[in-house]
Amino acid sequence: MDMSPSITDLPTDPDDLRRIASDLQRDVAALSAEIYTKTLLIEKLKMQLAVLRRSRFGRSSEKLDRAVEQLELLIGDIEESQAEIEAKAEAAAQSDTLGSSPSKRRRRPSGRTPLPDHLPQEVITHEPECVCPTCGGEKFSRIGADEREVLEYVPRTSNACFISAPK
Repeated sequence: MDMSPSITDLPTDPDDLRRIASDLQRDVAALSAEIYTKTLLIEKLKMQLAVLRRSRFGRSSEKLDRAVEQLELLIGDIEESQAEIEAKAEAAAQSDTLGSSPSKRRRRPSGRTPLPDHLPQEVITHEPECVCPTCGGEKFSRIGADEREVLEYVPRTSNACFISAPK
């Protein structure tokens, strides 16, 4: 974000000012949502850490000590990044009153847009190799699946393939 502290750089056209204000509001909303998700993640990790600390004196306490240390490091990193995001949000809120230059860089949305619904769809499921009783296959139960959506190009056509691999 390239912010200018000077009010003289602001455009005089009301439509441009409205556009700049709406861009700033959108940025502040996005940063607020990101802060909220990071806060939820921190709370979740703190709860996991509390559970690990309670079970610390069990049979496998050495493994738990390592897990506790890793969680503490992860929480520290997340809190540092959250502080940076809050500082950016404060700067964005201040720039709302001061203004910003019209040559502001636009952020790209993260991730890929979903494939269109009009494409022919194919579902591919990769089953485990052996689930027979002699291999102990009856003991296993499905706990989830790794799923992905792939665009497959065949000359003159495109297909949407949904690939699922059970865990």
